[in-house]
Amino acid sequence: MKLNIEHNTHYTYAQQVQRSTQYLRLTPQDSQHQRIISWQLTLPEDAVCTTDAFGNVLHVLTLDHPHQAITIQAHGVVEIEDGVEDPTMGHLSPLVFLRHSPLTQPDSAIQAFALRYYQPETLLAGLEKLMGDLLLKMPYTPGATEVTDSAAQAFASGNGVCQDHTHVFLACCRSLNIPARYVSGYLYSEDSAHVATHAWAEAWVDERWHSFDVTNNTRLPNQHLKLAVGIDYLDACPVRGIRLGGGSEDMQTVAAVQMMPASQAQGQ
Repeated sequence: MKLNIEHNTHYTYAQQVQRSTQYLRLTPQDSQHQRIISWQLTLPEDAVCTTDAFGNVLHVLTLDHPHQAITIQAHGVVEIEDGVEDPTMGHLSPLVFLRHSPLTQPDSAIQAFALRYYQPETLLAGLEKLMGDLLLKMPYTPGATEVTDSAAQAFASGNGVCQDHTHVFLACCRSLNIPARYVSGYLYSEDSAHVATHAWAEAWVDERWHSFDVTNNTRLPNQHLKLAVGIDYLDACPVRGIRLGGGSEDMQTVAAVQMMPASQAQGQ
């Protein structure tokens, strides 16, 4: 399956920003699961391209002059291999992903919930059952949480979006001493109303990474395009910035993931 991705982020500020820096994890990488046919970032100025501590492609965009708006665009074509996970270990030990963060710190309620599914001889089956029951306990509810809410807060509320589902799943895994990492990316759906930007988890079991998309209750990354990984949302989110000045901020993000028609896909 070949996917065409268009992702636009537009910031506007009430007052002039004196200086800003945007950290962009908007560039996918080739793997057994995905092949990058074309990819381009359109930015207001040239950015420094590097690799972060987790192996993600990172662009650092710095605007040293006064400005009241920033537009960031990513677009490209990627081929997804159905049913194939990315088994790559990466350059970091999986043990790094046992570390808790403020967003994924398990409380007693999460620890008790996770323990119900701990099956040492069949870890994958237990985690899959945990994933399904977690979605029942926390139905997908847009607007029910804030981006700053922790796993414990979202779990207590009983609602959440993909970010919350992923944070709680990570908290559960790590409380069971199972390495798990946050994944940001895109999701193709035939439903045009579906949010194209997405988050899911990967757990390290049997010497490889396995996908767990709680929001869609699936372990098959058939329609998923991976952008970045990290301990939590803050490590892997596509766009994250800091600024001096500007007052209040308005951010508009529009992402579209479309399957390319067979005639076009064959020409790529």
